[in-house]
Amino acid sequence: MAAPLIWLIVALGLAGAEALTGDMFLLMLAGGALAATGSSWLFDLPIWADGVVFLVVSVLLLVLVRPALRRRFELGQGLPDPVKALEGKSALVLDRVAEHAGQVKLDGEVWTARPLNDDDVYEPGDHVTVMRIDGATAVVFKAL
Repeated sequence: MAAPLIWLIVALGLAGAEALTGDMFLLMLAGGALAATGSSWLFDLPIWADGVVFLVVSVLLLVLVRPALRRRFELGQGLPDPVKALEGKSALVLDRVAEHAGQVKLDGEVWTARPLNDDDVYEPGDHVTVMRIDGATAVVFKAL
């Protein structure tokens, strides 16, 4: 019963090391070690047979599974851009927002603001919607 325990420790060690690299190479080797754990425990095979199971399963995971996983992670949307996350949020006008000046409170922070339409003017206390972020300036609009 010592061989399955050793393979299990190897599998956990490789999976833990994968957390440091993020390359998914060690994770595939951990899968091979986990398969060797199962085969050693179920069939009581000699250690060389466990090594063959480890080798075959690891190679199959590296060749078939790892490329698909890497593609999936690379094509993922990931986290939204923090600036994009502010678009559509409501803000409170602190200083008069006109063509060249103004301030709003957005998510607890004070932002420089300007109206979406140059002719619009928003007074302090008005609630506006952030249409987009232009550099460090919130472009806002007030729906009537």
